[in-house]
Amino acid sequence: MRHITQEGFDLIKRFEGFSPTIYICPAGYQTIGYGHVVRENERDQLKSGIDEQQAEEILRRDITLAERGVLRLIDVPLSDSQFSALVSFTFNLGVGALQRSTLRQKVNREEHHEVPREFMRWTWAGGRRLKGLERRRNAEAELYGANNVGSGNITAQPR
Repeated sequence: MRHITQEGFDLIKRFEGFSPTIYICPAGYQTIGYGHVVRENERDQLKSGIDEQQAEEILRRDITLAERGVLRLIDVPLSDSQFSALVSFTFNLGVGALQRSTLRQKVNREEHHEVPREFMRWTWAGGRRLKGLERRRNAEAELYGANNVGSGNITAQPR
């Protein structure tokens, strides 16, 4: 299976930030580590907190779901940077958001020049525009366009 690049992994970590304890994210979910949404069956084991190594292990598992979603929903060749940008987006918003997005349509039509604008449509949470999401979408758009628009490079890089 194809994996996110280290650059993409680091982008997710940077924007999610690390929390050793459970907190409520801007979308209203109980969250820990690097943006891990705490499931009901995890609450007891995570209530005492986690360290950064545990958070990275959880993040890698969570990213796998986003990687699978991108692989399932995008049917055109992507460079490593394009793939990583879409995995970051999908990790943040969920596979369902990618599935129903115009962003996905533009990528699958290989309208790569329009993709950065589509990223920027996803900067709202809880009914308000968030500066942090604007910065994240800008970083994803920049990564998507990095040295590769239309390159078709589909080799995976280990994370």
